[in-house]
Amino acid sequence: MKGFSPHLPLTIDPVDGYALTKTYKEVISQNLKNLVLTAPGERMMIPEFGVGIRRFLFEQYTPDLKLAVQNEITDTISFWLPFVEIKNLQIHMGTDTNIGRNTMNIKIDFNITRDPNTLTSVQIEIGE
Repeated sequence: MKGFSPHLPLTIDPVDGYALTKTYKEVISQNLKNLVLTAPGERMMIPEFGVGIRRFLFEQYTPDLKLAVQNEITDTISFWLPFVEIKNLQIHMGTDTNIGRNTMNIKIDFNITRDPNTLTSVQIEIGE
């Protein structure tokens, strides 16, 4: 079966050579992770691409910081992936008792706007 793009991280697959993303949900989930984890200036030819989430890791945790992170993620996704509708965005930072210091867990529940029955979730952990 053909795929849409290489599945990241690259892994060998006996059928396709390299593992491929085979559904639109997989492609969009992978693109969403890349967008959140990429820092502006990191991607060649598109220097404004990315959320730059790592810059928030060592900031003093406050409700204002959490709101700033949520706004940055939401605004960046709506610009670069306008076909993604965020249903729920949860951010847990290092001061929460269940995760380590200088760590951030992000969970994004989303739909693809053309198909509202595609509720999917992406989990991203950054830090230690």
